[in-house]
Amino acid sequence: MSKKFDLAALLAERGGEGYELHARHLNPQLPRMLRTIGFDKVYQSAEGAYFRDADGNDYLDMLAGFGVMGLGRHHPVVRKALHDVLDAQLADLTRFDCPPLPGLLAEKLLAYSPHLDRVFFSNSGTEAVETALKFARYATGRPRVLYCSHAFHGLTTGSLSVNGESCFREGFDPLLPDTAIGLGDLAALERELGRGDVAALIVEPIQGKGVHESPPGFLRAAQELLHRHKALLIADEVQTGLGRTGAFYAYQHEDGVEPDLVCVAKALSGGYVPVGATLGKDWIFKKVYSAMDRVLVHSASFGANAQAMAAGLAVLSALEDEEVVANARTTGELLKTRLTGLVDRYEMLREVRGRGLMIGIEFGRPSSLGLRGRWAMLQAARKGLFAQMVVVPLLQRHRILTQVSGDRLEVIKLIPPLIIGEREVDRFVAAFTAVMDEAHSGGGLIWDFGRTLVKQAVANR
Repeated sequence: MSKKFDLAALLAERGGEGYELHARHLNPQLPRMLRTIGFDKVYQSAEGAYFRDADGNDYLDMLAGFGVMGLGRHHPVVRKALHDVLDAQLADLTRFDCPPLPGLLAEKLLAYSPHLDRVFFSNSGTEAVETALKFARYATGRPRVLYCSHAFHGLTTGSLSVNGESCFREGFDPLLPDTAIGLGDLAALERELGRGDVAALIVEPIQGKGVHESPPGFLRAAQELLHRHKALLIADEVQTGLGRTGAFYAYQHEDGVEPDLVCVAKALSGGYVPVGATLGKDWIFKKVYSAMDRVLVHSASFGANAQAMAAGLAVLSALEDEEVVANARTTGELLKTRLTGLVDRYEMLREVRGRGLMIGIEFGRPSSLGLRGRWAMLQAARKGLFAQMVVVPLLQRHRILTQVSGDRLEVIKLIPPLIIGEREVDRFVAAFTAVMDEAHSGGGLIWDFGRTLVKQAVANR
């Protein structure tokens, strides 16, 4: 056994070089951006819904790694499962056997969607979407996939073809045949289906960009239209799935909705091992894998590896044993209610929306003359700067990590670990109230930072 590699020693020696290493060898804009907005923190450890720095200060995580950390960080059940599977020294990824762990995880996942029959395991959310797109096109024999404006389904080429944000698509054309419709626009859906070349509609029940929920009845009506035209409904539950919205899947909030394909990832990993899964109906899988010479027509080198499967099984067990989905529902309702109660108090707080622990806080143009001038200054430089002005002091002064919900959006998205409770709600609401009080006072450090953001936005044009 090699005695030359010592991870603890390596981190002790060079752990403080993270930002310099990223600037030199990885995406050079990441450390630049983090330093500009004051997010260049160095976190030493994490547990549950909290980070800690070298001085022992705690930071409340309201971002959950973009939804990956559904159970929080370093959940003991998932940790033990990974230790156990490594200690078992399984004959993993032989490619010419049928190990039990993938079957057990598939069985467990399918129990939450009894109308679905089979699972394909991959390594990420975008791969789960790629699988659904390929399967839908092959099963229907049609090329075109519809998606909703402002959707986000991933950044690989197929997933990018159904990405509703132009900033991600620019410069990567040509993509796959696709057409965007408005979220909830049944007339547009029916019009496109009438052309006879649509394989499927892919939809997030709640869009991550901006936190927009599909209108009541839309998913059911869309499903009926799609099936009437022999097309499929794909539900992208990569961020909304596994309890985030207070139901195991977000589409389950609407009666009678039974997607033909469902994509999950993120929280299924337990925060450790990348994993994606595409659930689907038996006839779709049997069309794709129609003969023995097509057994590997769609596969993933690391898909269904033992570590990922063990993590997934541990996650589902913890969700059930600890009633995490119910907690997301009740805690999310408490957080949303507390925040909604502030809308009438603050001119620039327009709306609070979402389900469970997926909440969007939208800001808008104030009515008073003094605040209107400051708002206009930000908007003239770049839309979305006010939301960033709120996010930064939440971290710098109150040690709470959040995110702006999308480029040029005046929306903050809250997607904390599903294990948070009233204590975390109290801390966030108190901090948010303090920041909004200062923003509406017309002066102070928040507006000084706003001027810094304006200068940066103008310089980047």
